[in-house]
Amino acid sequence: MAVINWYPGHMTKSIRMIEDNIKLIDVLIYVLDARAPKSCINPDFVKYVSRLPVVYVLNKSDLADDAQTAAWKKKLGGERSVALSSVGTVSGSSAQVLAEIKRLCGAKIEKYASRGVKTTIKAMVLGVPNTGKSTLINNLIGKGKAITGNKAGVTRGKQWFRVNEYIEVLDTPGTLYPKLSSQKIARHLAYVGSIKDEVVDVNELACNFIKEAYDIKPSVITDRYGFVPSESDEGNLEQVAKSRGFILKGSVCDIDRAAVAVIDDFRKGRMGKITLDEAFSTNDGDKE
Repeated sequence: MAVINWYPGHMTKSIRMIEDNIKLIDVLIYVLDARAPKSCINPDFVKYVSRLPVVYVLNKSDLADDAQTAAWKKKLGGERSVALSSVGTVSGSSAQVLAEIKRLCGAKIEKYASRGVKTTIKAMVLGVPNTGKSTLINNLIGKGKAITGNKAGVTRGKQWFRVNEYIEVLDTPGTLYPKLSSQKIARHLAYVGSIKDEVVDVNELACNFIKEAYDIKPSVITDRYGFVPSESDEGNLEQVAKSRGFILKGSVCDIDRAAVAVIDDFRKGRMGKITLDEAFSTNDGDKE
């Protein structure tokens, strides 16, 4: 099984940029993919989260299991943090983010207001690639100024945006960590598109996804493709190919096309709602 790891050079520069600017920041907006919240938490950011208020945004929650999203919101919430669910393209969630920033930074706002001085709250947006950070910022500022895309690694540089009279946000490039803590986490990041498809074996990734998704929620596979996965990876991809009509000359199943379809079906929500990382799991398999 091929080891998945992706840490291009620009991510090292991104970490330096974050460290250079963190002293200016009052609050963090931490964007996570709601289908894999744990996998999207970068351990390099723990030191920032421990000393600053945090608004967690569980983005793409329309594609995640509702009960798990609720559990993650409970788990991530605290005295100096709150977790919100977001669809990413819905502007209503951005209003919630702004309201929570104002609440979490209320003491600073009131302190300066008592002196008759207006202050600007500076927020930094963090997250691994392709979680929807720039889309969220576009919703916050109401303009399509942030660079967006549905592939990992779209935002490359530092970008400041004024949201309103008292809040500015700093968009940062999606950043992974140099060595992923487990291959399970690596796969989850690859499933949701936070790791570039070009650096993974898509056939192998799809085979792993079929088995893992079936273990979490069998209907995701049985309802979409009409079969129960076996131990044969090739056999599973052949079943997908047959169900989708991906047949080559000589009645040969196009398993390469089937593998791409499996990952695409998951990313676009065609399988139904599923969350890969359980909020309160007793066996995460992190040592894998």
